[in-house]
Amino acid sequence: MKKRMWPALLLAFALVVAACGGDDAATTTAAGGDDGATTTAASGDAVTQRSLRFVVVSHGQASDPFWSVAANGVSDAADDMGVTVEYQAPGTFDMVEMSQIIDAAVASQPDGLVVTIPDAAALGDSIRAAVAAGIPVISMNSGSDAFADLGVLVHVGQTEYEAGLIAGQRFKAEGVGSAICVNQEVGNTALDDRCQGFEDGLEVDVNVIPVDLSDPTGTQETVSGSLQANPVDGILTLGPTGAMPTLAALTDSGQLGTIKFATFDMSPEVLAAIVDGDMLFAIDQAQYLQGYLPVVLLTKFSETGALPLGSVDRVILTGPQIVTSDVAGDVIEYSEQGLR
Repeated sequence: MKKRMWPALLLAFALVVAACGGDDAATTTAAGGDDGATTTAASGDAVTQRSLRFVVVSHGQASDPFWSVAANGVSDAADDMGVTVEYQAPGTFDMVEMSQIIDAAVASQPDGLVVTIPDAAALGDSIRAAVAAGIPVISMNSGSDAFADLGVLVHVGQTEYEAGLIAGQRFKAEGVGSAICVNQEVGNTALDDRCQGFEDGLEVDVNVIPVDLSDPTGTQETVSGSLQANPVDGILTLGPTGAMPTLAALTDSGQLGTIKFATFDMSPEVLAAIVDGDMLFAIDQAQYLQGYLPVVLLTKFSETGALPLGSVDRVILTGPQIVTSDVAGDVIEYSEQGLR
C-alpha cells in the first residue's frame, strides 16, 4: 500500500482557514463579482469577491445522496472564496455525455476545472484538451491512479483499492469467510477497485453483484436473490444507494445481524444502522471536502501559482475514515446537515 502524508491535508485545511479569515443535467452555484468588491458574510466577516469562474464536472447524479454532499462542499467553497462555480453532471452514469459536458466547459474558457475520472480511457481526450487550453485542472473523488498521466495538477480524494483492502481486512478479522460486493456502477474503475481491494483483503473470491442505483426495489430483489442462490456471511456495498436496499433485504430474510454488513460512504440512515448494531462500519471518504477543497485550491493557485501536493504522487487524502458504532452517533448530526 502506498503511503501518503496526512500533514498535507492539514495544510489544505490551514489554507481554507486562512482564506476564509441538483438537477441531474446541471447544477449551478454562483458567488462572486468584480475584483476588489466585498460582501459581508453571515458571521460578519468580509469575503473578498473575485472575478474567477470554475466548472466542476462529476459523474454522479442527484439521485445519489453522496453527490448532494459533495455539491454542498462546492457551493460552500464558492461562497467562502467569493468565486463563481458551476456544478454539472450527466443525467446517468454516461461517459459519452460526461465527456461532452467537459468539452463544453473547456469551450467556455473557465479559470479552472474540477473533474472526477471514473473512466480515464473515455474521458482522457477531453481532460487533455482542457490542459492543452491552459486551464488548470484538479481531479476529485475518482481517478487517483490516472490523473497524473492526463496532466491534472493534483487529486483530492481517497485511493480506492487501499480503502477496499482495509474493508476486506476488517471483515476477515470478524471471521467472514465468504462475501459479495454490491456495485451500483460497474465500469466505474474507482468502484471496481474497491471490490478488488475488498477481495484481496478478505483473501477469498468475492462475487460482484451489479445493481441499478436508481432502482432501490430492484436492488433489494437482486441482493435477496443472490443470498438465496449463494449464501454468504459478509456483504460490502459501495454506497448508501446500495446499502439501504441491502439492509431491507437482510431484514426481510431474517438475516440482519447474522450476516456481517458494511458500506462505503454514509447517510443518516446508514449511521443509524451502525448505531443500532445492524452494520459493522462505514468507510467515509469525506466527499464534502472533495467538493470544497478543489475550489479553494484553484482560487489560491490563480493568485499564487502554488498548490499543496499531498505527497510525492500528488494525492491529497480525504479518506478512508472508518466510522464505527462508537463514533457514528456523533457523525449523524453532520450527515443530517449535508456535511458528511
